Formats: sequence, structure tokens, C-alpha cells
Amino acid sequence: MNNIANKAKMILSAGFLALLVACNATPAGNGSADAEPPLAGAQIGGTFTLTNQDGVKMSQDDFKGKYRIIYFGYSYCPDVCPIDLSNLMLGLKLAEKGDAVLAEKVQPIFITVDPERDTPAVLKQYVSAFHPRLIGLTGTPEEIAAAAKKYLIIYDIRKDEGSSEYLVDHSRQAYLFGPEGEPLALLPFDGTPEDIADEITRWVK
Repeated sequence: MNNIANKAKMILSAGFLALLVACNATPAGNGSADAEPPLAGAQIGGTFTLTNQDGVKMSQDDFKGKYRIIYFGYSYCPDVCPIDLSNLMLGLKLAEKGDAVLAEKVQPIFITVDPERDTPAVLKQYVSAFHPRLIGLTGTPEEIAAAAKKYLIIYDIRKDEGSSEYLVDHSRQAYLFGPEGEPLALLPFDGTPEDIADEITRWVK
């Protein structure tokens, strides 16, 4: 984790706090929302070209006009990633239940930090367990690294010597972006689905 801590200091100097956890750590809470979106004006996000669970190349432009929930993780994560995704997607479903039009406005996206194992076929099975509209994105290690950097996500492979198995330590954030790709807020993935639904409906217009 020392490597990740050093990289985190670099991000902090740019004015943004990255929440770092190993895949078996305890999450931190999200602050209360201000009158304007908490992340308004933050330099987070940007263009990318990745491959979805059907093997189709997608870019940031494919989501133009849609609000986006973006979470970075990996399908082999033993605990927090599936818990976070389950919470986030339950929150989205609650928000959709309260506003049928909202389902047409919000696109949930899962981006892997483990492209070696998370092939399109693996992601297709994985994301289908959480939400019927959840898109899984993978790519080459270089493509994933470029996307993660733009979204201020830090990750590091943690492999035991002599073992082919490994975990990936990574920043743990759930972002809500606006229809032009502008950052709006962090979603409280460690809260209740009701908390998440409230935060989504607060900013989705």
C-alpha cells in the first residue's frame, strides 16, 4: 500500500481527496450535499475508449446526454466491490421506482481495474447480477490506466510471491456525473439504498 499512498499524495496536491482502501477495508462516509453539486468544477473525468461486456468499443461520447454513475472495481474482488455495487444498484432501482423517467436519464457504468481477468465475457456475467442496464467496461492495461487517471482512481496489484492469485487495491469511489460528463457528487455507496436514491434524485433533473 506504500506505493498507493505516495500516489495519493500527488492527487491531494491537485486538490482532491482520493479514498483508498484495500478490497477488504472499511469504507468512509460521504459528506452532506451543498446547494450546488459538491463536485461542481472539479477536474474529474474525461474521454476514454474502452470495451463493453458485448465486445463493443465505447467512448465517453456514447453517454452524452445521460447522467452517469461510475464505479471502478473488479469482478474478482472478494467482498467490498459486490457489496458496493449491490448497494448502488439497489439505490438506483429505488430512485427509478419513484420516478419512471429517471431510468431513461441515468446510465450506471462499472469500469474494471483488472483487465487481465475481467474480459468482456466475465464482465457480462458479473454486471448482469446487479442491474439490467449496468454497463461493464474493460480494455487493455494502458486504456484502463488512462481512464483511471482521469477519474482519480489509483489501483495496485497485490500478489503473493509464488502465487498466481492476486487482489487489487484501489480507490473506492462512486461518482455521479451530469449529462455533459461534468462531475456532480459522490454517491454514499456505504450508506443505505435509500441514502443513495436520495442523492441520485437530488441531482438528476
